[in-house]
Amino acid sequence: MPRRVLTALALAAVGLPAIIYGGIFYFLLMGIFLMGGAWEYVRLYRAVQLEPDEVVTIGGVLVTATARFFFADFAPVMLALFVLIAMTVHVIAYERGRDQAGIDFTVTVGGIVYLGWLGSYLLDLRNLPDGVWWFMLILPLVWAGDTGAYSIGAVYGKHKMSPRLSPKKSWEGYFAGIVTAMYVGALFSYAFSSLGPRPLHGLIDPMKGAFLGLVISALTPIGDLGESMFKRQGGLKDSSNIFPGHGGFLDRIDSWIWGAAIGYFIIRYFIF
Repeated sequence: MPRRVLTALALAAVGLPAIIYGGIFYFLLMGIFLMGGAWEYVRLYRAVQLEPDEVVTIGGVLVTATARFFFADFAPVMLALFVLIAMTVHVIAYERGRDQAGIDFTVTVGGIVYLGWLGSYLLDLRNLPDGVWWFMLILPLVWAGDTGAYSIGAVYGKHKMSPRLSPKKSWEGYFAGIVTAMYVGALFSYAFSSLGPRPLHGLIDPMKGAFLGLVISALTPIGDLGESMFKRQGGLKDSSNIFPGHGGFLDRIDSWIWGAAIGYFIIRYFIF
């Protein structure tokens, strides 16, 4: 527990200024997490004798995220380009004797799309008008759902939610996470729209905040289970040990990616 707390404080000390200031500092922060996640992703699949190309996967994630942040119109071009590069690399690998090159190709592309394209919604969310406040609403909903699920599930959880992927998750914890996130969503929305400088005044109210909490907390556990799927297939407990007590990059951002993407679309198409 002390290691977890110290690591969390260190991450907050680095992350909060980058989130608040935005711009290149925020991009560098998220770029490190996405690239670190890509490195772990390759490592997890190599543990089961698959060979996604490390350079193409990490490079594709970095270039796709960079294009999404700085040159949005070119982002689809960059994504398509790296899919073509991946195909080329794995065709060559097959010709050189790698019989599973076709499967390797799909794993490489999966990493680029999931961490590079979908992961870039962490950047898009912060780039919305008043993006710092939207980010400070959406990500706490993810954390609130996780906290509520863990706190209640650890004590009262009896019905397993996903016995194979995550035996400690329970339906009792899942629904407790939803209630917690709805409450936090309503509370934060009230604070951002009614107190102090009212940065989101006129854009969101407690009912919309509770709705955001409901949708995000109901769906983001799939991101956590998906990363557990990667780890179970690779036979590893954590994606890495880069953060003492917290695991690796993927362990940190598995639910963030889902929360950012879902939150972005709800804000962009149902709130604005």
